[in-house]
Amino acid sequence: MNQILCTKIKNDKKLNSHLFKVQFTISIIIIVILIGFIVYTSYSLQNKENLSNNLIGNYNIYKLYADVSSNNNDLVQDTQANNLFGIIEIPKINLYYPVFSNLSEDNLKVSPCKFYGDSLDDNSNICIAGHNYNNDMFFSKINLLSSNDEIFIYDNLGKKYTYIVFKNYEVKEDDLSPIYDYDKNTKELTLITCNNLNNNRFIIKAKQKTS
Repeated sequence: MNQILCTKIKNDKKLNSHLFKVQFTISIIIIVILIGFIVYTSYSLQNKENLSNNLIGNYNIYKLYADVSSNNNDLVQDTQANNLFGIIEIPKINLYYPVFSNLSEDNLKVSPCKFYGDSLDDNSNICIAGHNYNNDMFFSKINLLSSNDEIFIYDNLGKKYTYIVFKNYEVKEDDLSPIYDYDKNTKELTLITCNNLNNNRFIIKAKQKTS
């Protein structure tokens, strides 16, 4: 009887040891996969950030060396034809990006996009969307803005427009009111990004500062 019990105990130990090795191996594999995914994601985001920075560099070079004899309107139209609306800068959150003049998923992966509104000089609501990657990139930190913070938009001629934040709030993901609800006699700016915690949208509203 004792021999049978001893044999059973030994077999149980071997089985437990085998199960432990299997579980340990699976855990190592899962950890390696997770680390690989994190590294790949970080690398991919950094590449997008680098591409955005390259766009800024190319944009500035283009403006600097453009034919000085060309008409200013030609410069504006040519730059817009190349899909750039201008530059957005927000000192408080260390944000500085080119803004595409057209909204698409591919463009959004690289930089913020304008999707609604007219000229910066017209009474309008300029709406710009950007991704939220829960880090320091793109529009991930616009929810930190508060009333009286400044937002700068530079057009394709380098003219600077200053906007003053007056509202920071959230809406449901299908709520389009921030786009259409604005004072038609003012020049407004609306920044939009996702709240990844609840699928809402962060909304930043600002008005153009008059000289």
